[in-house]
Amino acid sequence: MSEVFLDTETTGLSFKDGHKVVEIACIETKDLVATGKVFHKVINPKRNMPEEAFKVHGFSEKFLSDKEIFETVADDFLLFIKGKKIIIHNAPFDLSFLNGELSQIKKELIDRDMIIDSLEIARNKFPGTSNSLDALCKRFNIDLSKRTKHNALLDCELLREVYINLLDVKEPKFNLSSNITEQNFIKNNGYNKTVLNIKKDELNLHKDFLKKELKKNFY
Repeated sequence: MSEVFLDTETTGLSFKDGHKVVEIACIETKDLVATGKVFHKVINPKRNMPEEAFKVHGFSEKFLSDKEIFETVADDFLLFIKGKKIIIHNAPFDLSFLNGELSQIKKELIDRDMIIDSLEIARNKFPGTSNSLDALCKRFNIDLSKRTKHNALLDCELLREVYINLLDVKEPKFNLSSNITEQNFIKNNGYNKTVLNIKKDELNLHKDFLKKELKKNFY
């Protein structure tokens, strides 16, 4: 089964309070190796942008005013994630927004049984400590230098690296300064990521983990 690493940015903290999605990003992997397939949309929320949210992701109301609305991207989004395990950090937050948006336009909701919450995994592994994405990147020595603002596409790639470390499936560090030839990169909208090979026993470990996760319910 393929996986999707998913992240969103929003106008605020609660869909019930009228806040909306402004960015969706998904990176598809197969046994945690990037396939090169990416879904990424910046969305017009059709409402104002609170200053607090703008400081987090940098999307202004003016910048978003000519972007697509959620309803026009929903079908492509649902097609991209269909039949795949979806890995999200703090899944209840993103799901509340995505399923809220989908419900409003009478589309199929995201199946919670297909979700793996990496925050729950991190809390079980490192109880009593901060398990934010930033904190986990620092714990695993993952480069955060490009994360000057919250960006859903970059956060998906960071989450993939964090998740691999949470499973103790090690891979070479993602390093754009290393001497890697151009053909080893996949480009999408100016965003680079390298395809990495994972050993057979590491793939088996991951597959066994996913089978166990299917039997769990995080909610």
